[in-house]
Amino acid sequence: MRSAEGTRGSRADQADQRRAELLDAARRVVLERGISNTRVADIAKATNVSGGLIHYHFATKDELITAMLRVTIDGEVARLKELVQAEGPAAERLDRVLRYYIPRSRTDQSWLLWIDAFAAGLRETVVRDILLELETAWIGAVEQVIQAGVDSGAFTCDDPHGAAERLDSMLDGLIIRYTLHPSVLSRGRLLEHARIAAAREVSVPRSAFPLS
Repeated sequence: MRSAEGTRGSRADQADQRRAELLDAARRVVLERGISNTRVADIAKATNVSGGLIHYHFATKDELITAMLRVTIDGEVARLKELVQAEGPAAERLDRVLRYYIPRSRTDQSWLLWIDAFAAGLRETVVRDILLELETAWIGAVEQVIQAGVDSGAFTCDDPHGAAERLDSMLDGLIIRYTLHPSVLSRGRLLEHARIAAAREVSVPRSAFPLS
């Protein structure tokens, strides 16, 4: 006979699984329709469940979208921490972080999601707060890698935080251009811009970074 504790655990697991399915569906729908144009009814249709079931797990659309963005940011920040803590020469570590930030292609789902979130963040405070958290984590990761390079004597940089902010701002602009106009700016050229800028920020030659 199953214990009451086991039954509660099973129900909690089922609820967690259902929430994960709804968050995954929300991500797919948002990528297709955009945050502003996504309705709870669209997500219900994508998962073949009722809107009432969605509202059982998430009181509002905003709560659902926020939870979806939260899961996404948590995964990306966790990966950033792994890259920052990985061993290797200073320039190699910085290059790994830069390459992780740059989308793999113009259809990179993560970046399509964040570009859409940028627009939504103009009007939605919760989305804006999550974007700030992601940007803060990214700038912090770059700063940490640069500071480690300075401490080891591999880099020269009087203001690692400022250098990280400049790299962040430059890459955001270039990535939006690359995503919208890939025929004008290729990924290879985008990466080259990033490496040249990074080399200047930490006072090393461009040759300290990979050539391709």
